[in-house]
Amino acid sequence: MTKNISISQIKEVVQQAYAEIKNNTDGKNADYIPFLANIDKNLFGISVCLLNGETITVGDTDYAFGIESVSKVHTAILILQQYGAEKVLEMIGADATGLPFNSIFAILLENEHPSTPLVNAGAISACSMVQPIGKSDEKWSAIVDNITNLCGSAPKLLDELYKSESDTNYNNRSIAWLLKNYGRIYDDPPMALDLYTRQCSLGVTATQLAITGATIANGGLNPVTKKQAFNEELAAPVTSLIATVGFYEHSGDWMYTSGIPAKTGVGGGVMGVLPGVMGISAFAPPIDEVGNSVKAQLAIKYVMNKLGLNVFNGKQIAIVE
Repeated sequence: MTKNISISQIKEVVQQAYAEIKNNTDGKNADYIPFLANIDKNLFGISVCLLNGETITVGDTDYAFGIESVSKVHTAILILQQYGAEKVLEMIGADATGLPFNSIFAILLENEHPSTPLVNAGAISACSMVQPIGKSDEKWSAIVDNITNLCGSAPKLLDELYKSESDTNYNNRSIAWLLKNYGRIYDDPPMALDLYTRQCSLGVTATQLAITGATIANGGLNPVTKKQAFNEELAAPVTSLIATVGFYEHSGDWMYTSGIPAKTGVGGGVMGVLPGVMGISAFAPPIDEVGNSVKAQLAIKYVMNKLGLNVFNGKQIAIVE
């Protein structure tokens, strides 16, 4: 069964979502990273990127916020490109921990691998895997170039956020050395941790994340730049990772209520991937108790449910003029 949805319908629903949710005051800015605590809590934007390259935006979609944990998806794609899906499964894994994103207990429970590149332990391990091994500057260039290809334009390092993160990442320092203890980090631990901290401190916009989502939904072909950002066969493994653990211990609830694989970050961004249809992103700084943007969640759910979109409903979706 094919369901036709017009671009004008999508535009109307995105506007409705913004109007419905913009005055929500639930949640609060992440305060364990001082920089994030000071971001304007009223910022809010929604962006959709269709596979023809058209973007639909409303609100603060050009504001560059900290990408934070959404960057885990980008670096997972990079190591999948460099090593292949089977090797990444062997070296890191692809299973949800069921525990918070920064859990040390999860490492102790599953010491044979860090479970998934989309939690802190697996993401630090992923940064250690980025080639070339032992060369920090070249690794960083590879990470930024990859994010640029996925977003369709370059991110910018938010220096104040990077300093704030570096000064307060005590838990992640413990994770890096625990990974070393179990032989699950593949380069110098402080280097891997610094790369991870820096990538989380990159500034991106909601539109850049929507374009990344659309690139994944489009089999690795960036619909805006028309460049192949990664091999087509990796789109399914990446999307499965996002679906499994994109919202950490609330991933099941998210998939049940939204019907779209999506990745969240404490900077306030959420990036969704609807395979073969579109990428969608929303941004608002106030987060809930587990670190997910309140308004971004509500916005994406609104759009998905209002349009009757769901990755599990078995319908083919056709976007029409």
